Amino acid sequence: MKIALLGYGKMGKAIESIATAQGHQIVVTTSDTAQMVNFNDADVAIDFSIPTAAAKNCKMAIDAGIPVISGTTGWLESYQEVVAYCQNKGGAFLYASNFSLGVNVFFAINEQLAKLLGEKEYQVKMQEVHHTQKLDAPSGTAITLANQILEHTNYESWTIEPNEENSLYINALREGEVKGTHNVTYNSAEDAIEITHRAHNRDGFAKGAIVAAAWIIGKKGVFEMKDVLNIR
Repeated sequence: MKIALLGYGKMGKAIESIATAQGHQIVVTTSDTAQMVNFNDADVAIDFSIPTAAAKNCKMAIDAGIPVISGTTGWLESYQEVVAYCQNKGGAFLYASNFSLGVNVFFAINEQLAKLLGEKEYQVKMQEVHHTQKLDAPSGTAITLANQILEHTNYESWTIEPNEENSLYINALREGEVKGTHNVTYNSAEDAIEITHRAHNRDGFAKGAIVAAAWIIGKKGVFEMKDVLNIR
């Protein structure tokens, strides 16, 4: 598999290391800022850039006829624009707030809990912890979890401010070199159910991105990790 890496920060370097160890070839690397790219016969593009560059990077790949997956967070105000662009061009695009296979199973568990308990007398609290270099708060993973909860409960929105009425509170912390910890608690007067995902390193994110990149080659449309893992 020939990969174009759009964004060459910590995640880009982790993907390069694991992909090459698996026998794949990195044919393009770019900085985090959006720039014109010669895709050099790449089979697929992987975007882990910055919020201001992600949409442009994805559109460039689509224009070049290259399927693209993106794990950049903090740019979702432009997500529907990229979806429409992909559909109009007949391209292939997949966005995930987190490519870790474990996290995507975690999403499935959280969604099921929200469905089962959403109309019961359970209050939900969330906390996410990441390293101090992370640019966005809350994390994209936390937003995905929160949106699952909003769909099945009476919460009207999520917030990072405590005690906002009818809002799901996300306690977003930035500490040291934490790779990513997410916790969701469903609490009632009688009991509590608590689920936690803790990343030990970036390798899980990188491996999941490589799995998704291999999966999307040859496909057309807009996809999610649920499609990759067949857990819809």
